[in-house]
Amino acid sequence: MQNQFKTICILIIIGIIISITINLNTGFLSLKFNDYFGDTSNSQIAEIRINRVLVMLLAGISIPTSGFLMQEYFQNPLAGPDILGITSVASLSVAFYIFFSYNIPLPDFLQNSFLSLSSIVGSLLLMLVLLSMSNKFQDKSYLIIFGFLVSAFAGAIVSLLQFYAENQSLKNYILWSFGANNMVSRNQIYVLTILISIGLFVCFKTIKPLIGNSLGTSYAQSLGVNLNQLKLFVIVASSLLSASVTAFLGPILFIGIIVPHFCRLIYNPAKLWQQWILNMLLGMAIMIVFSIIAEKSQIPLNVISSVFGIPVILMMLLRQNKV
Repeated sequence: MQNQFKTICILIIIGIIISITINLNTGFLSLKFNDYFGDTSNSQIAEIRINRVLVMLLAGISIPTSGFLMQEYFQNPLAGPDILGITSVASLSVAFYIFFSYNIPLPDFLQNSFLSLSSIVGSLLLMLVLLSMSNKFQDKSYLIIFGFLVSAFAGAIVSLLQFYAENQSLKNYILWSFGANNMVSRNQIYVLTILISIGLFVCFKTIKPLIGNSLGTSYAQSLGVNLNQLKLFVIVASSLLSASVTAFLGPILFIGIIVPHFCRLIYNPAKLWQQWILNMLLGMAIMIVFSIIAEKSQIPLNVISSVFGIPVILMMLLRQNKV
């Protein structure tokens, strides 16, 4: 089984390398090797493409990890940052920031920091609400319904803000919501890397307690698992990982649900840490492929993720219903 896991990882890594190569060569201009590593007239375009690949790799690591954490904690394969409303509330927080800070002169670095901060604070608040509601609902599937209600409410507020927004603020929000990965600068990537690194560190701390939690609350407590600490770590890690990407790339929907689902199909008997590794690798591969499709078709990234994700989730529901 261990050899099978290594083989799958190697194949996915090869796919990632091939996808990165195709991505770097996708665009209106054909670039040469010197454009990426030398100082040429096309070096700026090459830097944009490198940034595009880097941000897709970061998104591919963080969003599936967030969904993986939530699915393991809630023991629900449909749990994810977008289904439970975290992405919607993060989008609402970003909308408030974009619409109400337009006339405030701030340096780019502070703009990036406040943008990510608003997204993370919004998602943290919702995660606290979700976890408090989970104690009241005996059936945790009710959290899915609650998440849909939160998403609908957040969408209504965003529509109201758009109706009264100034033209430039509205344009900025629409461009952000499309998931324009070409618009992410190197400074934004630095901020995103720091936030994701913190989220991954906290995620690492949750893997061992999650194994005990999956076997039941009483068994986890007998193993010495601090359930309150585990709940806090899941809140922090999931919110940081999903909200930080949402802040810079817009709402990339359903990836946090379908990637963990595919990983279980690929290698179901895996240990929890092996599933985590598979989620990150497969997430990177899928996001790079989505980026290639977005560049070639000029379709927004979040539209591609939705078109791909919705049929997969529907098949998951039908499969569960048969079981």
